[in-house]
Amino acid sequence: MEREFVPYDIALALKELGFDEECFWWYDFQKELRKDIHGFNTNSKYFMVGTSCSAPLYQQAFRWFREKYNLKGHVEAVEYLDGTPNTYHWCIFDKCNSGYDQFTHEEAELECLKKLIEIVKDKL
Repeated sequence: MEREFVPYDIALALKELGFDEECFWWYDFQKELRKDIHGFNTNSKYFMVGTSCSAPLYQQAFRWFREKYNLKGHVEAVEYLDGTPNTYHWCIFDKCNSGYDQFTHEEAELECLKKLIEIVKDKL
């Protein structure tokens, strides 16, 4: 199930941008993924101190960018007629990354989230 959550570095960057959605899993100060078994809102200012942060699902992170910043990132399959295995690339609105990049689906999601974070940081 851990594959469903964004990695620690992305989660921390989201925290720094103001991500404040409720999550039931979180990263502790040792960057270990933990389940919130105490019923705390993992976004509490008293709970998420220092380098600890909420661990959002990928879908939560993409939805947060859509709703808060109107940035619509998604991953698309690239299909080749010559039988080359499917690869993926990411898009934000109509600005797709180079079609020459080849990613797994998971790599494309990560690259898209990194670009969304970069776009928002540049706006702040």
